[in-house]
Amino acid sequence: MILAVSKLKNPSSPADGYRGRFAPSPTGPLHAGSLVAALGSWLDARANGGQWLLRIEDIDTPRCVPGADLQIQAQLSACGLFWDEKPSYQSRRQEHYQIAFQRLNKLGKLYACSCSRQTISNALLAAGIHTPRNQEVVYPGTCRPSQPTPYSNELMADSKKAWRIALPENCQIKFEDLSLGMQKQDLNQAVGDFVLRRNDGLFTYQLAVVVDDAKQGITHIVRGQDLLNNTARQIYLQNLLGYTTPIYRHLPLVLDEHGEKLSKQTLASSINTKDDKSALAELRKAAEHLGLHGLPDGDTTIAEWLLSATQAWKKHCLLKT
Repeated sequence: MILAVSKLKNPSSPADGYRGRFAPSPTGPLHAGSLVAALGSWLDARANGGQWLLRIEDIDTPRCVPGADLQIQAQLSACGLFWDEKPSYQSRRQEHYQIAFQRLNKLGKLYACSCSRQTISNALLAAGIHTPRNQEVVYPGTCRPSQPTPYSNELMADSKKAWRIALPENCQIKFEDLSLGMQKQDLNQAVGDFVLRRNDGLFTYQLAVVVDDAKQGITHIVRGQDLLNNTARQIYLQNLLGYTTPIYRHLPLVLDEHGEKLSKQTLASSINTKDDKSALAELRKAAEHLGLHGLPDGDTTIAEWLLSATQAWKKHCLLKT
């Protein structure tokens, strides 16, 4: 199976119904890297006369920090990055994920997996496959049946096993990224059959984000390059579920002094939004990282600066096309 998604046209006018989103996980406050993603997605929506939504991706509840969602909203507001609809929460949308999960089961695309990480690691080592650091482990298909078929609701309710998508052979996905150009990934070689529901019963990010983007009518996804590797999986699921594939733009990452991506897991420092001056300084650093130039550097309000940044984003994106 080879799936090519080509959308060279950028339907970015109000008439086209542009809907973008910023979707942080509430595992801590915003840091410099997450502000770059927030600003880039906000500017793209505003430059194209579109709507910008805020989604709190709290699907992985054990990792969520109480109150982090409100802290994130306060930081965005302090930076003048206001959203157009009431924030949505993945933890409140389980029934939507369950419906999509059941649809995939009826298509005979799922199977149960009892493999632990150690089991998978041992299978790969036995096959002479070494997974480099920071590279995703490719599932070797240990639990995959020769012919996946729909399962009963009783068996599907078994929360002691993970449930994986059964990929077809030669599952190659191609898509156009507005910043990076044509991208392609062979899902069989890059990740293998990936998990849609964990053995603790929680749905994974891959399924939840695809369902949410479709249900919210998201047309443009502007996010960090750390999520580029997930895009082919999401396009494959969109195709299976009959959803429209959004247009993608992946932004450059902010790295630490060791060349590693800033993240909450590595204790990246929170942005400083204690007052307008501090918030504006953080926005200026984010804009510089996005490659925006010629912005006001003297005394100005956040609203005035964002207006200038929106115009600069338009010019920046035109130069990229």
